[in-house]
Amino acid sequence: MNKAKRLEILTRLRDANPHPTTELNFSSPFELLVAVTLSAQATDVSVNKATDKLFPVANTPEAIYALGVDGLKDYIKTIGLFNSKAQNVHKLCQILIEQHNSEVPESREALEAL
Repeated sequence: MNKAKRLEILTRLRDANPHPTTELNFSSPFELLVAVTLSAQATDVSVNKATDKLFPVANTPEAIYALGVDGLKDYIKTIGLFNSKAQNVHKLCQILIEQHNSEVPESREALEAL
């Protein structure tokens, strides 16, 4: 598929759905990043159940990092692969704190590097 065809498809999709949304519950870019990280191999419903309990307690990189991996597991244990996801989210928070001033980067490259 050439570049012109890809652009045509993208344009049609954008025209058909100009304001795409997600089923995930979030109120900040950080919460969305955590929810998306947890959503791999899980349903949005199961992620929302976990984040509905987690985010009122910890919704910043510092707060989730302070929970530690085991503390985070307590909130996300209903999600499949919660052991590795807890480690990944904890490491994600550490990187955000140390390299991005606790802010979610805006560039695609920086997000992919997380």
